[in-house]
Amino acid sequence: MKTSIAEALKRLPGAATAQYPEGAPSVAMMSGGTMTLKVFTPGTNADGRDRQLPHDQDELYLVHSGTGEIIIGDQRFSAAAGDAFFVAAGVVHRFENFGHDFVTWVVFYGPTGGEK
Repeated sequence: MKTSIAEALKRLPGAATAQYPEGAPSVAMMSGGTMTLKVFTPGTNADGRDRQLPHDQDELYLVHSGTGEIIIGDQRFSAAAGDAFFVAAGVVHRFENFGHDFVTWVVFYGPTGGEK
């Protein structure tokens, strides 16, 4: 199966939810087994903030474009195209100081609660 950022961006924002009444800033592009690949664009949120909550699976973020910062637990990192970040299941995290051009792939994988 093949997917592209261009295809994903045509599908954003996603469906409205209670957390994202303006439409979700991510869209699932493919899945198999425990893995789901999404594209995430926090700059599409109406208030310009990343409002995501901790997830119940481990995650890999692969930054496609733009710049910003990611807070993982109590650590802050610069984030730019080509960077990758791991976030364990249940860990508080968010992006800050990003522009509207910030786009990242997100890979959710593994069992609920994360791999041990």
